[in-house]
Amino acid sequence: MADTAIVAGPDPDGLGDALEAEGLDIARIDGQVSTDALVDAGVDTARLLVLTDTAEATGVALAKSENPAIRAVFYCRQSIPAFAAGQTDLAVDPELLDVRVVAEELATE
Repeated sequence: MADTAIVAGPDPDGLGDALEAEGLDIARIDGQVSTDALVDAGVDTARLLVLTDTAEATGVALAKSENPAIRAVFYCRQSIPAFAAGQTDLAVDPELLDVRVVAEELATE
């Protein structure tokens, strides 16, 4: 598995940059999280899928169907929809944990 994290969504807290500072390669999806967008971002070998907007929660199932070993992480203030919660590996509210702490933990796993 590659040391790549796919960051999907607006990323207002800068988790993608923080993960990059921890040594991970970052692929970004700025539009809709679709199978094509995930494949273009390298989901088949990526280690992490980081979603910063719960509106793109269907991306978790899409990513896991392409790469069952990928870790799905939400870093956002909204609640995760029930349909995505079972496949989500970690959900963090930016109000509770600083972006650098989350990046450091995700990079070492």
